[in-house]
Amino acid sequence: MSELDEITFTVSGRVARPCAEVYEAIADPAQLSQYFTTAGARGRLESGATVTWDFADFPGAFPVRVVEATPPRRIVIAWDSEGAVEASGTTTVVFELEPLDGDTRTLVTITESSWTVTPEGLGAAMGNCQGWTGMLAALKAWVEHGINLREGFYV
Repeated sequence: MSELDEITFTVSGRVARPCAEVYEAIADPAQLSQYFTTAGARGRLESGATVTWDFADFPGAFPVRVVEATPPRRIVIAWDSEGAVEASGTTTVVFELEPLDGDTRTLVTITESSWTVTPEGLGAAMGNCQGWTGMLAALKAWVEHGINLREGFYV
């Protein structure tokens, strides 16, 4: 068995909408602010952009660097994280969207990497895994039914 050199996780879920619609719900700050960034998102997720995400349940807005945005299938972002392996102190999040059933549904897969194999790195990874799992559920409820699951959930 090889030794673990970083912590990475993947979460997935299916949304009953076409890829392009699901992609827009992630990339568009107005929509993202309705179901995920509880205190608002500023800036569209476009390659090379740096946007700001703010959460009412997490103190202070923070920058999110968009490494890649390839509509309607893939978004890659990076942000500062305590316990990150990278010398830059960032982790990378990859959103992959795969059309299912003739593009009537979308498989959304989110992978975040890479934290140090330490108690701090593990704690940060587990917290973010919880956050992305919640984001997927909130995305599904928002895109399919117009319901904001996060409203009042954390604060």
